[in-house]
Order: sequence, then structure tokens, then C-alpha cells
Amino acid sequence: MAEFNPEDHWKAIILFGRNTATYKIALAKSLLEFCHQGMTTVSWEYLSKQFFHEYLNRLNLESPMPQLYQPGRLAVMVRIIAEYNSGKLDEQGAIDRVGNEAFGDVIKRFHNVGSHGNLSESMFYRFDMGNNLIITDDLHSLIENSATELESELEARWSLLEGAFSLHHDNYQLCNDLREIYLKSEDATERKGLTGNVGFLQGYQGNTCFYCGLDLNGIHAHVDHVLPRQVVQHDLIWNLVLAHAHCNEQKSDRLVGDHYIEKLIARNENIMGSNHPWKKEIEHALGSNAGRRRSSIKEHYQRVGQILGWNHWGGSPTYSPDKDAFYKKLVTLLNQS
Repeated sequence: MAEFNPEDHWKAIILFGRNTATYKIALAKSLLEFCHQGMTTVSWEYLSKQFFHEYLNRLNLESPMPQLYQPGRLAVMVRIIAEYNSGKLDEQGAIDRVGNEAFGDVIKRFHNVGSHGNLSESMFYRFDMGNNLIITDDLHSLIENSATELESELEARWSLLEGAFSLHHDNYQLCNDLREIYLKSEDATERKGLTGNVGFLQGYQGNTCFYCGLDLNGIHAHVDHVLPRQVVQHDLIWNLVLAHAHCNEQKSDRLVGDHYIEKLIARNENIMGSNHPWKKEIEHALGSNAGRRRSSIKEHYQRVGQILGWNHWGGSPTYSPDKDAFYKKLVTLLNQS
């Protein structure tokens, strides 16, 4: 067999595991966090606490997504979080339950790759069940070089699993059908360089970052696809925005909250209020009037949400649409309907 490096093994574990639940993704996110903290030996108590908080952050929503493939069943972690949120368990009680009930399979099988079994055995950690994990040098070195990419992949994978679980049985095929719409669309193209759009987009965004609302002056901006390109398969201007590098990295390929879709609609109307030739491209893609364009973007948003799952990214904790400078810029005020 060919020699593979730790990154190859990690990606195989994450992307080609059986993934009938989201436990492997939550454990992987926990492992990355331990590496960020410089830890090598992780106690069972601390592992349980981190794992608990990964799910608490994920499920602390009004309508949390399913974490298990089998319909009609609740994952152990979903039950623990529900009991914690209802007050039946305090935090320590919940963490104790995690340590006793949640790790039966995932710790032993984390390194499994689909039907190939334990191809990466003990590459990223060794364990003494119920006592501790020992994180390997391979994982620490991998994190040093690729932390942001690995974190983004885990976030995207978790969302994809949730989306697939929620559509299981009658609706499962819908996810693939929706992807096919974009793959077969006349707009589907190979990825191209986007830096030439920076100057154009900057003015219609009021020279502010799309995701945090702060000025872009003198700061290198990234061109980002609001609806992830991995789904929509195109680089049409209506879906492109400028963002600070760190904001773009935080957002990654996640679905954004509805407030960003409203902002995208407003930004596009800024372009439509001008005499720029790209008005025609937006009109062709979305519609000839503001109402139709709004409906088209909302329809795209619904499709992408069904594919990726609705655990959306709402922006940094300090971001508030009410305080976003974009909405106070003259270019935006002039084009409000």
C-alpha cells in the first residue's frame, strides 16, 4: 500500500467514515481544540466537558437538526442536551452522563475508514477507556500546518450530515436532486479568479465588509460566495461580496443567517440602481424587478439550506444588522424600495 501522510489519514477518517451519527465530527472538533490548547494527555472528565460543549453549541437552537441517521431515534447527546436545557441535569451531571454514555463506539472506532476498518489505527490518539486520551505528535503537527482548513471541513461536514439526516427516507433524494439543479444549470462553470471584482464590489457595499460591517479601507479584501460555491457551482456577481480575510475564514462554506440574505438582496439592488453593465447579468439571473429578484435569492437560499442543513452561521458575536454601517451609506439609502 502507498505511504500516506497524516493529512491524508485525517481526511479519509472525516470524509469516508460511515457517519451514521455526528459523534465522529464532534470528537474531531474536540481533538483540534485540545491541540490548540497545547494538550497531550486529556483526562476523561475534560474530554467529556469539551464534547458536551460541542453539542451544546450545536443544539442550543429553537429547531436543532437531527444528529442520527435512524429516524425515530434520538442520539444520546441529544437526550443529554435536552435534559440539561430543561433543568433536569446541571452541567456537571450532564458532563458525567457524557463520560459514561456517549463514548462507547466513537472512541474505539474514530480511526475507522468506511468498510476498510482501522486503517489509521492510533495515528491521532491512544486511549485508556474511561481514563484518558493521549494525543499524538502526528495530530499536533497536522494542526500546526492546517488548522483553519481542518476546522472548516469539520463544520461543513457536520452541516452536510445534519442535512442528510433531516431528509432521510422520502426526502433524502431531494438533497441530491437539488444539487443536480446546480450542477446541470447553464450558470455552472469552472471556478475562476475573482480578484478583478474587488473594485466593482467595494463601491456597492459602501466600502464595508459584508459580514462584520466594518470599513475595508486599506485592508486586503476577499471575494466570497455568500451561498457556498460548492453548492451553487458558479461565480455570478449577484452572489459575490467583499469581506475581511478573517471574516471570510470564519464563515467558510457555511450557510449564512437570513439577515445576510436580506443584506445580499439590498446590495444587489444597489447595483441595479446604477448604470453598470452588470445590471443585465443580475437581471438575467434573478429577474427584471426587485420583487422577482428577492424571490429568486430566497429560493436559492432555501435550496442551499436543504442541502447543507439549517445550522447557519450568523456572523461574529458583536455583529448586529441594526448597527451595520452598510445600511446607513448613501448608496444603500438611495436604493431602498
